[in-house]
Amino acid sequence: MATMADVARSAGVSVATVSHVLNDTRPVLPHTRQAVLDAVDRLGYTPNTLARSLVTSRTRSIGLAVSAISNPYFTEILQGVEAGALEHGYSLLIADPHDDPEHERKVVQLLQERRVDGMIVAPSANPGDLLAYLGRHGVPAVFLDRLVATPADGTPAYDQVCAESVEPTTRLVTHLAELGHRRIALVAGRPGLSTTRERVAGYRHGLAASGLPHDERLLVHGNSESADAERATTALLSLAAPPTALVTANNAMTIGALRALRDRGLSVPEDMALCCFDDFAWADLFSPRLTAVAQPSREIGAQAVRVLLERLASPDRPARTLRLPCTFVHRTSCGCPDEPVRSEQPEQTEKFEKSEKPEKFGKREKGTAS
Repeated sequence: MATMADVARSAGVSVATVSHVLNDTRPVLPHTRQAVLDAVDRLGYTPNTLARSLVTSRTRSIGLAVSAISNPYFTEILQGVEAGALEHGYSLLIADPHDDPEHERKVVQLLQERRVDGMIVAPSANPGDLLAYLGRHGVPAVFLDRLVATPADGTPAYDQVCAESVEPTTRLVTHLAELGHRRIALVAGRPGLSTTRERVAGYRHGLAASGLPHDERLLVHGNSESADAERATTALLSLAAPPTALVTANNAMTIGALRALRDRGLSVPEDMALCCFDDFAWADLFSPRLTAVAQPSREIGAQAVRVLLERLASPDRPARTLRLPCTFVHRTSCGCPDEPVRSEQPEQTEKFEKSEKPEKFGKREKGTAS
């Protein structure tokens, strides 16, 4: 079996240089790096990760705790995390907390017991036990998608990476209002999640900006799940004065809302205009095609890895919150006419003003969550 010393002799470099190339611990000249990688391939060298971890106290592994991995949104986040981890020579251990606070703490403990170097977690609506555990054991962690409450001084205790939620939701509402709708409903997510709070805030801002009153009966919770969203939408349709337009706050709830509308024999957008938060691969296969806010899910995952590795390299630097911009994908479920798209211009690059660039909702990196 080839050793690191064999690789060094074959590449004509020192063992230390081979170590720097394989562990990415110091910049190496491109031609030297390539010579080492060629020697690794030629000799079939496989690093002894167990021995290396005993020496460095690092396993070069990352724990990922994300619920609803079957959800296309989180699947794409997972792909971003995996790609970012592999790019930097890290392996990935994955667990599903099932959005249950007690199970969440247990799976994080199991990941730590497997000596991951750090964790990326999409926290539940009640992450108190999780935060206590991470703090007690000093586990380097990054929260993604969902933010946790910041201390009284406004400084986050952990790094966080998520998409913008307030402004994109506001824009969905104002777009529907511009089309003449006066009773616009929101099927919101699970109470307690930061994404739910922010999208509810965006909904209310959109109503206010459009000069529309806020009717509490038009704000229902689908708990981020299809079945609950179906029931919530059915309740909206049973009102004496039902909505004429609907905003759904994630892709699973969009499916539930569409089922409820189908069961009532209602069509979109003729009987009910629909806009949704979360774009997904088959959104343009529905009839009508779904107008949506697309989150940069893969980038969220990749950026979470980057931020975690920066935390591992500089444990004492201040924590920060990184928000990534969303893109408005203008299709036809909102009631706008279908317009042909030039073949060289992907559909998702359209915006209200029909410009050549995607409509972005501001990217910010700062020390506090908004």
